Amino acid sequence: MPKALARAADGTPWLQLAAEKLLDGGCSQVTVVLGASADEARELVPRDSRISVVTEPHWTDGVGTSLRAGMRHLEASAPPSVSAAVITLVDFADLPVAVVKRLLNAVTNTTLRQTVFSGRAAHPLVIGRQHWPEFTGTLHGDVGGSAYLAAHNAQQVESGDLWSGHGRSLSA
Repeated sequence: MPKALARAADGTPWLQLAAEKLLDGGCSQVTVVLGASADEARELVPRDSRISVVTEPHWTDGVGTSLRAGMRHLEASAPPSVSAAVITLVDFADLPVAVVKRLLNAVTNTTLRQTVFSGRAAHPLVIGRQHWPEFTGTLHGDVGGSAYLAAHNAQQVESGDLWSGHGRSLSA
């Protein structure tokens, strides 16, 4: 089953949980990128003017392709007041709001941060607007942003005191 269709034990869609955590953590808007079962998954996205949906028809090419679609959408649509993008995964629906708030503390257009849980790099990430074009240009196929983050010495934000950093599993 596609992760975008997954639900918590109480029936709440992971998509809803993830979007709410980002908004509650300080994001002014959320872009959801859908691939597999996009039509079904779109129905699980909360109807909120702060949430937009992008469909990536080539999602089978890999995570980099979907991430690139989301970043291109932001580059084209984000108002000038948006200084950074927070990137996370739908299977991080248990992500505490406190982690998002910690990442967004003192964000600027040049911010480049990666969450670390007990020394292990994970999501979410913060990509300052100044990095968007170059970062987006590195995303393709199954290549995500980790090489860009390493090459540009992204600040590592330890958050192991707030959460384990382990996403949900569909078998859970």
